[in-house]
Amino acid sequence: MTDLLSATDPYVWLAILGVTAATFITRSSLFVLGARVQFPPVVEAALRFAPACALAAIVAADLAFVEGQLRIDLSNPKLIAGCVGIVIFSITRSIIGTIAGGMITFWFLHFWLPVL
Repeated sequence: MTDLLSATDPYVWLAILGVTAATFITRSSLFVLGARVQFPPVVEAALRFAPACALAAIVAADLAFVEGQLRIDLSNPKLIAGCVGIVIFSITRSIIGTIAGGMITFWFLHFWLPVL
């Protein structure tokens, strides 16, 4: 354990402690302040969409990039499968159908497109 502490740059430990403190302060502030903090109704309504927006941003980035390159064209099987999944969900509102249809489309295109 002491070898690890002596071999690591002190700036790394400062960065770890700084990020830990920032995370602790931001995440615990609402618990500590409790009901003394009141958000306007507009902010509360907007915060309800934050998890969905974060998930959509992660998924959209994964669909649009292939091997670190932005590929928004018909040679990107992930993007096509994602679009098929969007269409399936908008028609059926079935999550299982969306996952199954998107995965079947992806695997079909993944093995079919290289042949073309």
